Amino acid sequence: MDKVVATAADAVADIADGASLAVGGFGLSGVPNELIRALHASGAAELRVVSNNCGAMDSGLAVLLSAGRIARVTGSYIGANKEFARQYLGGELEVEMIPQGTLAERLRAGGAGIPAFYTPAGVGTQVADGGLPWRYDGEGGVALASPAKEVREFDGIPYVLEHGIRTDFALVRAARGDRHGNLVFAKSSRNFNPLAAMAGRVTVAEVEELVEPGGIDPDAVHLPGIFVQRVVALAPGQAAEKRIEKRTVSG
Repeated sequence: MDKVVATAADAVADIADGASLAVGGFGLSGVPNELIRALHASGAAELRVVSNNCGAMDSGLAVLLSAGRIARVTGSYIGANKEFARQYLGGELEVEMIPQGTLAERLRAGGAGIPAFYTPAGVGTQVADGGLPWRYDGEGGVALASPAKEVREFDGIPYVLEHGIRTDFALVRAARGDRHGNLVFAKSSRNFNPLAAMAGRVTVAEVEELVEPGGIDPDAVHLPGIFVQRVVALAPGQAAEKRIEKRTVSG
Protein backbone atom coordinates (compact mmCIF):
# COMPACT_ATOMS: atom_id res chain seq x y z
CA MET A 1 0.00 0.00 0.00
CA ASP A 2 1.35 3.40 -0.99
CA LYS A 3 1.13 5.55 2.15
CA VAL A 4 2.68 8.73 0.75
CA VAL A 5 0.63 11.90 1.30
CA ALA A 6 1.31 14.93 -0.90
CA THR A 7 1.78 17.57 1.80
CA ALA A 8 2.22 17.89 5.55
CA ALA A 9 -1.02 19.89 5.65
CA ASP A 10 -2.93 16.99 4.10
CA ALA A 11 -1.30 14.54 6.50
CA VAL A 12 -2.51 16.35 9.64
CA ALA A 13 -5.80 17.72 8.32
CA ASP A 14 -7.96 15.38 10.43
CA ILE A 15 -6.23 16.12 13.75
CA ALA A 16 -9.05 17.85 15.61
CA ASP A 17 -9.22 19.99 18.74
CA GLY A 18 -8.57 17.93 21.86
CA ALA A 19 -6.68 15.15 20.05
CA SER A 20 -3.90 13.27 21.81
CA LEU A 21 -0.50 13.15 20.09
CA ALA A 22 2.68 11.18 20.65
CA VAL A 23 5.51 13.27 19.19
CA GLY A 24 9.00 11.99 18.50
CA GLY A 25 12.28 13.77 19.09
CA PHE A 26 14.93 14.14 21.74
CA GLY A 27 15.77 17.76 22.48
CA LEU A 28 15.94 19.26 18.98
CA SER A 29 17.05 16.00 17.39
CA GLY A 30 14.63 14.09 15.19
CA VAL A 31 11.73 16.48 15.74
CA PRO A 32 8.92 16.37 13.10
CA ASN A 33 9.05 20.14 12.59
CA GLU A 34 7.18 20.28 9.28
CA LEU A 35 4.26 18.27 10.63
CA ILE A 36 4.16 20.46 13.74
CA ARG A 37 4.16 23.62 11.62
CA ALA A 38 1.35 22.22 9.48
CA LEU A 39 -0.64 21.37 12.61
CA HIS A 40 -0.10 24.90 13.90
CA ALA A 41 -1.38 26.30 10.59
CA SER A 42 -4.46 24.06 10.78
CA GLY A 43 -5.58 25.80 13.97
CA ALA A 44 -6.02 22.64 16.07
CA ALA A 45 -6.13 23.48 19.79
CA GLU A 46 -6.54 21.91 23.26
CA LEU A 47 -4.06 19.24 22.20
CA ARG A 48 -2.85 16.59 24.64
CA VAL A 49 0.80 15.89 23.86
CA VAL A 50 3.03 13.00 24.90
CA SER A 51 6.70 13.75 24.20
CA ASN A 52 10.05 13.63 25.98
CA ASN A 53 10.20 17.43 25.96
CA CYS A 54 8.16 20.30 24.54
CA GLY A 55 10.62 21.91 22.16
CA ALA A 56 12.89 24.87 22.72
CA MET A 57 13.29 28.38 21.34
CA ASP A 58 10.98 28.56 18.32
CA SER A 59 11.42 24.94 17.31
CA GLY A 60 9.40 21.77 17.66
CA LEU A 61 6.42 21.68 20.00
CA ALA A 62 7.38 25.14 21.28
CA VAL A 63 5.56 26.46 18.18
CA LEU A 64 2.26 25.01 19.42
CA LEU A 65 2.99 25.72 23.07
CA SER A 66 3.69 29.43 22.51
CA ALA A 67 0.45 29.73 20.54
CA GLY A 68 -1.55 28.30 23.45
CA ARG A 69 -2.61 25.24 21.46
CA ILE A 70 -1.49 22.61 24.02
CA ALA A 71 -3.68 21.78 27.02
CA ARG A 72 -1.71 18.92 28.54
CA VAL A 73 1.84 17.58 28.32
CA THR A 74 3.01 14.13 29.37
CA GLY A 75 6.80 14.23 29.35
CA SER A 76 10.00 13.96 31.30
CA TYR A 77 11.94 17.18 30.69
CA ILE A 78 11.16 20.89 30.80
CA GLY A 79 14.77 21.94 30.22
CA ALA A 80 15.44 25.51 29.15
CA ASN A 81 11.95 26.09 27.75
CA LYS A 82 10.94 29.14 29.81
CA GLU A 83 7.50 29.38 28.22
CA PHE A 84 6.80 25.77 29.18
CA ALA A 85 7.76 26.53 32.79
CA ARG A 86 5.74 29.77 32.81
CA GLN A 87 2.55 28.14 31.57
CA TYR A 88 2.93 25.22 33.97
CA LEU A 89 3.62 27.31 37.07
CA GLY A 90 0.94 29.81 36.04
CA GLY A 91 -1.78 27.17 35.92
CA GLU A 92 -2.30 27.45 32.16
CA LEU A 93 -0.99 23.99 31.35
CA GLU A 94 -1.48 20.52 32.84
CA VAL A 95 1.80 18.59 33.04
CA GLU A 96 2.43 14.97 33.98
CA MET A 97 6.15 14.46 34.57
CA ILE A 98 7.37 10.88 34.17
CA PRO A 99 10.84 9.32 34.63
CA GLN A 100 12.39 9.21 31.16
CA GLY A 101 12.82 5.45 30.98
CA THR A 102 9.28 4.92 32.23
CA LEU A 103 7.93 7.26 29.55
CA ALA A 104 9.79 5.33 26.86
CA GLU A 105 8.46 2.00 28.13
CA ARG A 106 4.89 3.30 28.49
CA LEU A 107 4.94 4.33 24.82
CA ARG A 108 6.45 1.01 23.73
CA ALA A 109 4.01 -0.97 25.86
CA GLY A 110 1.03 0.87 24.43
CA GLY A 111 2.19 0.16 20.91
CA ALA A 112 2.85 -3.50 21.72
CA GLY A 113 -0.63 -4.00 23.18
CA ILE A 114 0.61 -4.29 26.78
CA PRO A 115 -1.87 -2.46 29.04
CA ALA A 116 0.41 -2.04 32.05
CA PHE A 117 3.71 -3.15 33.59
CA TYR A 118 5.62 -2.92 36.87
CA THR A 119 8.84 -0.94 37.29
CA PRO A 120 11.04 -0.04 40.28
CA ALA A 121 11.47 3.52 38.98
CA GLY A 122 9.69 5.97 41.27
CA VAL A 123 9.02 3.65 44.20
CA GLY A 124 9.13 5.58 47.47
CA THR A 125 8.58 8.93 45.73
CA GLN A 126 5.57 10.99 44.68
CA VAL A 127 5.68 9.17 41.35
CA ALA A 128 4.23 6.17 43.19
CA ASP A 129 2.71 7.80 46.28
CA GLY A 130 0.91 10.59 44.41
CA GLY A 131 0.93 14.31 45.05
CA LEU A 132 2.96 15.52 42.06
CA PRO A 133 1.47 18.82 40.84
CA TRP A 134 -0.27 18.23 37.51
CA ARG A 135 -1.80 21.69 37.46
CA TYR A 136 -1.20 24.78 39.58
CA ASP A 137 -3.93 27.26 40.44
CA GLY A 138 -1.94 30.31 39.31
CA GLU A 139 -1.47 31.54 42.86
CA GLY A 140 1.18 29.09 44.05
CA GLY A 141 -1.21 26.33 45.10
CA VAL A 142 -1.85 22.95 43.53
CA ALA A 143 -5.17 22.64 41.69
CA LEU A 144 -4.70 19.03 40.54
CA ALA A 145 -2.23 16.45 41.85
CA SER A 146 -1.26 13.00 40.62
CA PRO A 147 -3.03 10.02 42.20
CA ALA A 148 -1.30 7.24 44.09
CA LYS A 149 -0.36 4.18 42.01
CA GLU A 150 -0.46 0.50 42.85
CA VAL A 151 2.77 -0.83 44.39
CA ARG A 152 3.41 -4.57 44.54
CA GLU A 153 6.33 -6.68 45.70
CA PHE A 154 8.07 -9.26 43.54
CA ASP A 155 10.77 -11.33 45.23
CA GLY A 156 10.73 -8.87 48.10
CA ILE A 157 11.31 -5.83 45.88
CA PRO A 158 8.59 -3.16 45.46
CA TYR A 159 7.49 -2.13 41.98
CA VAL A 160 5.00 0.52 40.84
CA LEU A 161 2.34 -0.18 38.24
CA GLU A 162 2.51 2.01 35.13
CA HIS A 163 0.02 2.02 32.26
CA GLY A 164 0.86 1.83 28.57
CA ILE A 165 0.20 4.94 26.50
CA ARG A 166 -1.95 5.05 23.36
CA THR A 167 -2.69 8.27 21.49
CA ASP A 168 -5.01 9.29 18.68
CA PHE A 169 -2.10 10.31 16.45
CA ALA A 170 1.70 10.20 16.38
CA LEU A 171 4.05 12.56 14.56
CA VAL A 172 7.61 11.36 13.89
CA ARG A 173 10.64 12.15 11.76
CA ALA A 174 12.87 9.61 10.02
CA ALA A 175 16.04 9.82 7.98
CA ARG A 176 14.73 7.41 5.35
CA GLY A 177 11.40 5.85 4.57
CA ASP A 178 9.73 3.96 1.77
CA ARG A 179 6.22 4.18 0.37
CA HIS A 180 5.07 1.32 2.60
CA GLY A 181 6.04 3.22 5.76
CA ASN A 182 9.19 1.31 6.71
CA LEU A 183 11.47 3.77 8.51
CA VAL A 184 15.14 4.26 9.38
CA PHE A 185 16.14 6.79 12.05
CA ALA A 186 19.47 8.57 12.38
CA LYS A 187 21.50 8.36 15.59
CA SER A 188 19.84 9.98 18.64
CA SER A 189 16.59 10.59 16.77
CA ARG A 190 16.04 6.85 17.24
CA ASN A 191 15.52 7.39 20.99
CA PHE A 192 11.83 8.34 21.05
CA ASN A 193 10.64 8.38 17.44
CA PRO A 194 10.04 4.61 17.07
CA LEU A 195 8.27 4.46 20.44
CA ALA A 196 6.05 7.45 19.67
CA ALA A 197 5.20 5.91 16.30
CA MET A 198 4.15 2.65 17.94
CA ALA A 199 1.86 4.45 20.39
CA GLY A 200 -0.19 6.32 17.80
CA ARG A 201 -3.38 4.87 16.34
CA VAL A 202 -2.65 6.94 13.23
CA THR A 203 1.06 7.61 12.74
CA VAL A 204 2.39 10.23 10.34
CA ALA A 205 6.08 10.21 9.42
CA GLU A 206 8.02 12.98 7.71
CA VAL A 207 11.07 11.51 5.98
CA GLU A 208 14.23 13.23 4.81
CA GLU A 209 14.70 10.70 2.00
CA LEU A 210 11.87 8.81 0.34
CA VAL A 211 12.80 5.59 -1.46
CA GLU A 212 10.82 3.00 -3.36
CA PRO A 213 9.81 -0.28 -1.70
CA GLY A 214 12.87 -2.51 -1.57
CA GLY A 215 15.18 0.50 -1.34
CA ILE A 216 15.83 -0.20 2.34
CA ASP A 217 17.59 -3.38 3.39
CA PRO A 218 15.00 -5.24 5.52
CA ASP A 219 17.71 -5.82 8.14
CA ALA A 220 18.22 -2.04 8.40
CA VAL A 221 14.57 -1.17 9.12
CA HIS A 222 14.17 0.36 12.59
CA LEU A 223 10.37 0.56 12.48
CA PRO A 224 8.23 -1.60 10.18
CA GLY A 225 5.50 -0.01 8.12
CA ILE A 226 2.74 -1.77 10.08
CA PHE A 227 3.05 1.07 12.62
CA VAL A 228 2.90 3.89 10.02
CA GLN A 229 -0.22 5.07 8.17
CA ARG A 230 1.03 8.20 6.37
CA VAL A 231 4.38 9.29 4.93
CA VAL A 232 5.37 12.83 3.89
CA ALA A 233 8.56 13.40 1.88
CA LEU A 234 10.46 16.53 2.93
CA ALA A 235 11.86 18.97 0.39
CA PRO A 236 15.70 19.16 0.31
CA GLY A 237 15.76 22.41 2.29
CA GLN A 238 13.44 21.04 4.94
CA ALA A 239 15.46 17.85 5.27
CA ALA A 240 18.70 19.80 5.68
CA GLU A 241 17.41 21.92 8.56
CA LYS A 242 19.22 20.93 11.77
CA ARG A 243 18.89 23.00 14.95
CA ILE A 244 21.41 23.10 17.80
CA GLU A 245 20.02 23.78 21.28
CA LYS A 246 23.33 24.58 22.98
CA ARG A 247 26.42 25.14 20.90
CA THR A 248 29.72 24.31 22.59
CA VAL A 249 33.22 24.79 21.25
CA SER A 250 36.65 23.68 22.40
CA GLY A 251 39.67 25.91 22.29
